Amino acid sequence: MDRRGFMSLAREAAIAGAVTAVAAPAAATGTTPLPSPDGERKDPTAPAGVTGQLATWLAGLKYDAIPKAVVERGKDIILDGLGCALVGAQLPWSRTAVNAMMTFEGAGDAFLIGWGRTIARPASVLLNGTFIQAFELDDVYPAAPVHLCSVVLPALFATAIGKKMSGKAFLAATIAGFETGPRAGLALHGGDMLTRGWHSGSVFGTHAAAAAAGVAIGLSAAQMEDALGIAGTQSGGLMAAQFGSMVKRMHHGFASRAGYTGAMLAQGGYTGIKQVFEAPYGGYLSVFGEGYAPVIAAIANGLGTKWETPAISIKPYAAMGASHGPLDAMFAIRARRPFAPKDVARVDIAMSAAAFNHGWWEAKRPMEPTGAQMFIGYAMAAAIVDGAVLPAQFAPARLDADDIWAMIGKIHARHEPAFDKSILESTVTITFTDGSKEEEHLLQSKTFATGMSRVEISAKYHLLTKGIITAERRDRIERMVMGLDELTDVRPLIEALAAPAGSTFGN
Repeated sequence: MDRRGFMSLAREAAIAGAVTAVAAPAAATGTTPLPSPDGERKDPTAPAGVTGQLATWLAGLKYDAIPKAVVERGKDIILDGLGCALVGAQLPWSRTAVNAMMTFEGAGDAFLIGWGRTIARPASVLLNGTFIQAFELDDVYPAAPVHLCSVVLPALFATAIGKKMSGKAFLAATIAGFETGPRAGLALHGGDMLTRGWHSGSVFGTHAAAAAAGVAIGLSAAQMEDALGIAGTQSGGLMAAQFGSMVKRMHHGFASRAGYTGAMLAQGGYTGIKQVFEAPYGGYLSVFGEGYAPVIAAIANGLGTKWETPAISIKPYAAMGASHGPLDAMFAIRARRPFAPKDVARVDIAMSAAAFNHGWWEAKRPMEPTGAQMFIGYAMAAAIVDGAVLPAQFAPARLDADDIWAMIGKIHARHEPAFDKSILESTVTITFTDGSKEEEHLLQSKTFATGMSRVEISAKYHLLTKGIITAERRDRIERMVMGLDELTDVRPLIEALAAPAGSTFGN
């Protein structure tokens, strides 16, 4: 047998093993999908399967069952997401998206953050998610990269249109999404999806949005199973979108709209894929995990006892998550040995396969903002030259600046296989013009490891919104978010977000 034939057989065996692993839990329960119409039942088709466990937990989740620390962390993440949305709403590519969608979606009753106008509800979900993700400043769950606010909050805002929703209900639904997205990602080995070319967050995020919207509208466990099934069949996202296109900004918005659609269709009696996670043929894990032995148990692992929300990280840099470790390492070197850009002869960055494939390529001048924020070389150059990686570093004038590109030419990256297991591990070595070297090794970004405090998150929110909304409006939004559990109705928060905002770039 030739090598091609051997590899084909090996691949078939690996896939068969993975599918068997996915199918086994459902078979072990002794249950089969029930043919009865969803309107006649309240329970999922296989309650002991992972989809059934997740659907049942979500349907029964109440605010009072969530630990206080998890609730408070949820508020911090929400505030950060709303700050990112206000910054993102009036960026040039966001305006292009809004103007284009208005031509074929038309008016509706759902608000757009920072615009003072309305549109159809599914379109609002897509656009508000796009705003939150518009500048790579929003939260990330590092172990299974997904930006939770951009998929969860837009779907929730759409469910709150025209009705009273308490702050406690909003928090419970938000945290339902925050808990679901990471579990879908962990089942697919998180960052492995980036290595393979999938945009991980838009693959994992559909379920997060469906969970949040489903909890908000009170779906039964059976309906929640349908919502997850409808959401899962829409999961996707190609990582080639990062090389200069606008559409990368929209991926999490697509996922949010998919999850919202799933929840609303399920509420109306429309059925979805049953046991979507464990289905052996064409199921979420059997397809996206094909040949990679998905961890099916991760879907329902520790529901109600092991909370993933506190592990969601807030980003201090306007760049993709895998660049944060190298940036922290560079700033650590600069702290112990102050240097100027002219002192740098060479910068070497060692990264995992996921980080390298996601964030390194042969960059060509000039770059679009999306590509610059994804490219670790640009982020590192901006940090060395400007001492910051914030919106100003991605303004049109900086994207093609000679000093930035001169520094990019000194930066080199490589894949270090030893870092693949931890994904975010990195080493930065700076060689100076005098021949000396400084090196810093990090298992992950210091921010991701320790988490930004509420004071730091508030400071970031104030920095991001400075000049684009009034101080009074800024503070009013912050007070409502931090006091969500005391709000009887979230509509005042929605109204404060809906009013027009200014542009970070001043045009």
